Amino acid sequence: MKKNDLIDVIKEQTGISKKDADKALTAVLDAIINAVAAGEKVQISGFGTFEQRQRNARTGVNPRTGNSIDISASKVPAFKAGKAFKDIVNK
Repeated sequence: MKKNDLIDVIKEQTGISKKDADKALTAVLDAIINAVAAGEKVQISGFGTFEQRQRNARTGVNPRTGNSIDISASKVPAFKAGKAFKDIVNK
């Protein structure tokens, strides 16, 4: 499912225009992205939690040459599904 498919679902379930559904979805996604980028957790009951996690620095291997390379620490976005979401998927 792509963003346009989600917009169509929102449009049909709410009865709002496609343009308004696009604005609503974009606003929700932007709010989640901005909060996670700022280091905040976004918890949506029954759905899940979006958060920022720290990935430690480590040593990797270049697959072409076999040489060791240093991979610096980084921050990554993470999602953990909520119980209700997991239950529906496992049904």
